[in-house]
Amino acid sequence: MNKKYKVLLASSLIAVFIWACQRVPLTNRKQFVGLVSGEQMMSLSFQQYKGFLDTVKQVPASKADAQMVARVGERIKKAAENYLIQQNLGSLLDGYQWEFRTVESKELNAWCMPGGKVVFYTGILPICQSEAGVAVVMGHEVAHAIAEHGRERMSRAMMAQGITQIGAVAAGVATGDQRVMEAAGQVLGIGTTLGGVLPNSRKQEAEADKIGLIFMSMAGYNPQEAVTFWQRMA
Repeated sequence: MNKKYKVLLASSLIAVFIWACQRVPLTNRKQFVGLVSGEQMMSLSFQQYKGFLDTVKQVPASKADAQMVARVGERIKKAAENYLIQQNLGSLLDGYQWEFRTVESKELNAWCMPGGKVVFYTGILPICQSEAGVAVVMGHEVAHAIAEHGRERMSRAMMAQGITQIGAVAAGVATGDQRVMEAAGQVLGIGTTLGGVLPNSRKQEAEADKIGLIFMSMAGYNPQEAVTFWQRMA
């Protein structure tokens, strides 16, 4: 590769990076997201979510644990929606199809996919101990979705694989491109331990903590509960 080509390639990548950045709501951090649209991320997440539910045992909605998760989820959801609407950012929730499910598993885990698909594992509920504890986790996971952390990780994963064409993800989904589907599986959160640090995600985890506490407080829960929850989690 000659020097002129290298300079041109580097300049092109820098231009793409700058063009593809936006600011995270609440924290104003600049993030790289432009190689994947919000709609594409939701399409991917809904596919992954459906496949996941086909492989697990769900706790019936009539059970107390499932009712508690759904109840807290609705409160956190309304808090997030109200905040974004107040900040004229309601469009960030376009296409969301909220669901709050509880599944049988010993894992200490929970996650929220792009588009509002939330799953709690029964293994984490004894650590939560109460609705307030569930609210700590719920706020944190919903914050990941609202801050578009999955879209950010997906864009970085695509860039790392040398895929810089806008629309490549849509084409990959349509054709079942293995690179696209593998990247989606790595960034959407399924199977990742709660609070686990993926590559380049330390800032995202701290950001989700901060935003989650805001949503939790707006939903009427005491954010001080987060201290004792994370102590129990440790």
